[in-house]
Amino acid sequence: MKDGLEREPMKAGAVAGRIVVVGNGMAGSRLVTAIRDRDRDVPLTVFGAEAEQPYNRVLLSNVLAGVAEPGSIGLVDPAWYEANGVDARLGVEVVAIDRERKIVRAADGSETPYGTLVLATGSTAFVPPVPGTRDGKDGGLPDGAIAFRTMDDCRAIVAAAEGARTAVVVGGGLLGIEAARGLVGRGLDVTVVHMAGHLMERQLDPGAGRVLARTLRRLGIDADLDATVTALEVADGRVRGVRLAEGTREADVVVMACGVRPDVALARDAGLTVERGVVVDATLTSVNDPDVRALGECSQHDGTVYGLVAPAWEQAEILADLLTGADPDARFTGARQITRLKATGVDLVSMGETHHGDDDPEVEVVRFTDAGRGTYKKVAIRDDRVVGAILLGETGTAGTLTMLYDRAAPLPSDRLGLLFPGVGAATEADSPVRMPDAATVCQCNNVSKGRIRACWEDGARTVEEVCARTRASTGCGGCRDTVEGIVGWLADQDAVPTG
Repeated sequence: MKDGLEREPMKAGAVAGRIVVVGNGMAGSRLVTAIRDRDRDVPLTVFGAEAEQPYNRVLLSNVLAGVAEPGSIGLVDPAWYEANGVDARLGVEVVAIDRERKIVRAADGSETPYGTLVLATGSTAFVPPVPGTRDGKDGGLPDGAIAFRTMDDCRAIVAAAEGARTAVVVGGGLLGIEAARGLVGRGLDVTVVHMAGHLMERQLDPGAGRVLARTLRRLGIDADLDATVTALEVADGRVRGVRLAEGTREADVVVMACGVRPDVALARDAGLTVERGVVVDATLTSVNDPDVRALGECSQHDGTVYGLVAPAWEQAEILADLLTGADPDARFTGARQITRLKATGVDLVSMGETHHGDDDPEVEVVRFTDAGRGTYKKVAIRDDRVVGAILLGETGTAGTLTMLYDRAAPLPSDRLGLLFPGVGAATEADSPVRMPDAATVCQCNNVSKGRIRACWEDGARTVEEVCARTRASTGCGGCRDTVEGIVGWLADQDAVPTG
């Protein structure tokens, strides 16, 4: 309200009425802050099923490992909502949508009307329906068995690990590896049980999977591959291990990291079009209700559900532009998916098509392996463009490859520079001097080198100040070293005498 009396006229294209956001995770909280960045007055309500402030789910493994406190990974301070005129219902779950009356009904009995409804309900942990998974209280997991998805899950795992000696992590994908690394950091003997023939099979080829398994063994993590859990072993209401086809593996703690599923129950019950996710168009609008939008892991655009933070935050910025009228022509046209894993002893970047082999005549594969040092590097090239890459153990050229992959830019003739920093002509993103201002430094938040430079010129003089202003490195954290390099280079430039 202007002077507490009247609103400024709405921008062309802005939506009318209250915006209600259901879900206050990484996508929902980013949308809320992005809307307020553009419009201070639009009525805005956000519901969050979790009672605490939104947090960076990517960094939960650091909390699990004990190297970060829960409060240190928060995204929006609770005081921010009141200061910015946002009606925040933290710890209040929405249980129904009445599209005809245009209201949402919450578990506390309240009804909230909306002009535009945004679903940002994210995903839920998948627990395979094997014997033992419904042997706990209220038909849930038994004591000592925990799904790994939320901060409460993280706290439960930490509590279960106290006094425990052994743990089994069911699932060798990204989340499972993060959970295993965290448990090892707390002194447990950890085994990852994985159905596929190699770890992280969606992001890695078999060669990289083998090197990763060897790296994990050095860190104290064993891997049972091609292994299917047929039941949880439970006694007196507490988990005792997992049953496999070849026998039982005892464990004091079992972490279920078997993947996630889009949380679309609310949308489906409301009659919205749902396939894997809520089906939306390029404006992130439900295909059968113009007053409902969806973003993040619960949405499906052009047949794809994006399970990474960078696409979700890109969608949040686009949707904020559309809802406030800041850019009525903004459209989501899809995103390239880049996976990062950065934990103590494990550094990994994977992007695009990673499974090409040497027998594909249409694809050039450049590869280097040093299993003893835990290093595996691979770049897949088609029509002189990077279509996929894996960097494990040594990720010095991640900036170059990300830029080339993201832009589908032509490659230098010397391919070694794609694998090794400082070699050949493919190093423009590895040195702040050669990196163009348009180069993307932080993929999660779409922060360019030019934006970091502008932030520096505007008075930011530390990495922390630059990150706070641009949000660089606040997603997966994989770009932190690059941000530090750019800030250091800018500081050196300022120190050079000019006359």
